[in-house]
Order: sequence, then C-alpha cells, then structure tokens
Amino acid sequence: MAFESLSEKLGAVFKKLRGKGRLHEADVKEAMREVRLALLEADVSYKVVKDFIKTVTERAVGKEVLESLTPAQMVIKIVNEELTNLMGTTNAKLTIASKPPTVVMLVGLQGSGKTTNGAKLAAYMRKQFGKRPLLVACDIYRPAAIKQLETVGAQLDIPVFQMGTINPVDIAKAGVEHAKKHGNDMVFLDTAGRLHIDEALMDELKQIKSAVNPTEILLVVDAMTGQDAVNVATAFNDALGIDGVLLTKLDGDARGGAALSVRAVTGKPIKFVGTGEKLDQIEPFHPDRMASRILGMGDILTLIEKAERSLDEKKALEMAEKLAKNRFTLTDYLEQMNQLKSMGSLSDIAGMLPGIDAKALAGAAIDDKALARTEAIILSMTPEERENPSILNSSRKKRIAAGSGTQVVDVNRLLKSFEMMQQLTKSMSKGRMPAMFGGMKGFGKGKGRKGLFGF
Repeated sequence: MAFESLSEKLGAVFKKLRGKGRLHEADVKEAMREVRLALLEADVSYKVVKDFIKTVTERAVGKEVLESLTPAQMVIKIVNEELTNLMGTTNAKLTIASKPPTVVMLVGLQGSGKTTNGAKLAAYMRKQFGKRPLLVACDIYRPAAIKQLETVGAQLDIPVFQMGTINPVDIAKAGVEHAKKHGNDMVFLDTAGRLHIDEALMDELKQIKSAVNPTEILLVVDAMTGQDAVNVATAFNDALGIDGVLLTKLDGDARGGAALSVRAVTGKPIKFVGTGEKLDQIEPFHPDRMASRILGMGDILTLIEKAERSLDEKKALEMAEKLAKNRFTLTDYLEQMNQLKSMGSLSDIAGMLPGIDAKALAGAAIDDKALARTEAIILSMTPEERENPSILNSSRKKRIAAGSGTQVVDVNRLLKSFEMMQQLTKSMSKGRMPAMFGGMKGFGKGKGRKGLFGF
C-alpha cells in the first residue's frame, strides 16, 4: 500500500505529541525533526522536505497553536493542510476541448505503464463521462506495443487505430482525422518511450505535439522509481510542457515519495493514479483525500465513490431495507461477499476507513476458492434453511456438507462467521455502507490467516 511506511512513522510522531498534553516549542521542533526523517525515508525530494518542514514549523510554533486546548490536534491539522498544499490542493481534471475531439498525448519512459494505463483512462472517461474514446498506436519501436494496445483495447471494448510501423507523426495525424470521421470525441495517443531520456525521443514527441496540437499532454510516471520520477517529470516538462501526471503502480510503492514531490518540483498536478493491475484500477487524484489517508484519517469519499462504481444500487437499497427490518439471511451474506470482492483487496478498503489498521490486512483479498466453497454450502441448503439457519441440526449439517463436497466443520465455520456478520450489521444498519464493510475483519486471506469466512 502506498505511504504505508510514512503513515506508520507519522502516526508514531503524533501519538507522542498527544501524550504530552501541553506543548512547548521544543516539543514541536523535535516532532518536526522526526517528520523530516520520515519524509526523507519515504523518498520525498530533499528540497521539498526542507520547505515543507520550514512552513509547518513556522505555523505550529505560533502562540495560537501552543496555547490552544488541543495543541497536538492543531499540529496534526497543520501537517494535513500542508500535505494537501504540497500535492496540489484540489483534484485537477483533464482539459476537454471545446470542439471535439479532445486529444490526450501520453508520454513517458518505457515501462512506466503508458499503454495499459492510457487504455484504463480511456475506459474511465467513457464510463464516468459518456465519452467515445479512440486509442491510437504511435509506439512503433517496442516489440508487440501495437499488439498490447489492441489486446487491452479489445478487453475494454475500445477501438484502436494503428497503421503499423510507419512514421508515428503520420499515425497521430491520421488517428485524429479518423476520430473526427467516426465520432470519437476523445483520442489517446500511445507514444513511444525509451529506457532513458534521449534527444531522439524528445524530438519525435515534439514533432507529434506540433502536428496534432494535443489538448492535454499527460506524463505517465512509475511511482516505484521514487525520486527518479521527479527527475523524469522535470525533463519531460522542460522539453514538452506537460499538463499533468498520471502516476502508476502507486499500490506497489510503500514509500510514496513521488506523489509528494512531483507537483512541488514541476508545478504540474497529478491528475490520475493507477492503483492496481486490473483494468478498472485507476482513479482521480485528490490531494486532500490522500493527505487524510497518509495521516490515518481514512478516505470515506473515495470509498463511497468506489462502492458506487462497483456495487449494484438497486441491490444495495434492498439490502438496506432488509437490514432495517433485521432480516439478513445467508443468501444476502453470499451476495455481500461477492459484491465486496468486486471492490478489490481488503487492505485497500481498510486504508480508507478512519481508525482501521490497514497493515493488519496487508495482502488480504477475497479468496476465490473459499468463496466457491461458501457458495456451494449455501446453495446446498433449502430456502428455509437459508432464511433461518437456526434450524440447522447435526443431520441437516451432514446433508449440506455431503451435498457441497465439504466437511461439517466447514459448515459450522460458515455459520459462525455469518452470526458475526449478523451482529455487526444489526448494530450498523442505519446506512448501506456500514453494512457493506462491517463484516470485513477476519474474512480475508493473508499471511498467517485462514481464508474467507474462516476456511
């Protein structure tokens, strides 16, 4: 999980501050020294850290902070505000052309994830804004680059324009013309990258920019490259004048320094982040929400948006009604777990909930085999048994175990987990979101734990 290491260290610093009650200037400065080390270890640019600590310290040692009733909370509030400012304050959206098509030119080094994440972004714009995107294959150098774009395009049902390995400038121009003729209101140009920045690469990108006059130049950067991501962003910005950054593999970097440095160094906002390998794992970057997650305050807004994209609203409303009437059945239980699975790993979800230790669920995911086993057990029950599992005596459990190819002990484990879920949803039945997440703890499969539902 991104920022995991930084979150832990900052959490320890603020815990110390809270334990002091009244704060003195020396306490704040000592805390800021520890914050400085935490940021540097998270691979944040040295200059960015230096400026950040200076600003926070100046604000935090003010009389109104030190003499307030809750000085530690005031310091945390200041750190939260300055982290948000560091990353850009608000979500920066893609610029949409007044006259279609909107042309988005994707640039970056080889291996940064341009092809896959460009296709993800195209699919996101179609789903969220009703756009009709076209992917254009302008990378004629990397083996199988065109085939890769066609493959992800087919998986996402997005058309791909390609002309083989002719001049990429001609391909870009022809792609935009094709979009105009066929009603595509967004064009994503998948350009070539290199393993390093060189003059030939930049010259080609400048020619494409000059030929098609893109609405937006989006730099795709691998978050796992750390401070090198800042150097790459600076070089591309100096050469092309980028409009924003798409930060990929954020889920794979526990430090997260690139996200905190790129905007501060280049002045260009992070607009989107890739949060996993699946083709729907891309989301807008919200600096305020990310700052909140770094400080362990959760990110409920993103969680709600993620749920709205993944969950069936009609079913959720039906579930809320059932919970209000205290009628949560085994059939509902299975349905909830299937919907939860569609939202990704439990550790990611837990990281968005205030006060939840996401690290405790690190690597946790819904176990497909356990889910299939659970489904087999529930489907081996009669409708009456699913509605009222309290009638399940030993002979019924033996019949269900035999019918589902499991053991009676598995049936008992499922029933115990269901009872836990029932109790949690009873106490949190005022809204559908708590119902969705109340029973997560212990249902993931991770190191040292059993799988979903305790199997």
